[in-house]
Amino acid sequence: MGTWDTGPFDNDTAADFANALDDAEPEEREALIRGVLTRTVNATGTLVEAEEAVAAAALIAAQCPGAEAVDTPYGPETPMPVFSADLRRRADEALARIISDESGLASNWVDPGDRKRWGAALNHLRAVLAPLPTTIPLFDIKL
Repeated sequence: MGTWDTGPFDNDTAADFANALDDAEPEEREALIRGVLTRTVNATGTLVEAEEAVAAAALIAAQCPGAEAVDTPYGPETPMPVFSADLRRRADEALARIISDESGLASNWVDPGDRKRWGAALNHLRAVLAPLPTTIPLFDIKL
């Protein structure tokens, strides 16, 4: 079927990645996620694992404060480990690459509305993964 919706697991490739995560031993799951993100960040040319990287980023984002759980029948059925904090930055970098790849996944959307919803979903993931730093007042001015 290919791609049927705009969610991070709403395509055959990401659903297969979820199955691979389910089939992996618990201690191997973070390495699978780290690997797909790293290969996407470091890729030259076509981002072959972009769909898996989006799914991986969604799983990492789900563990961030204020995030939404991955709630889809196409995602992993087994619990994910608590991911290393450095994966947040790596997931954000992978999503930035995917969003900027104009000939990649974004070009697959025929319906411009779906393309916008998909892009908004990726931007939302990035916002969760890399929130703006809190501001610290430099001066305590009392009036």
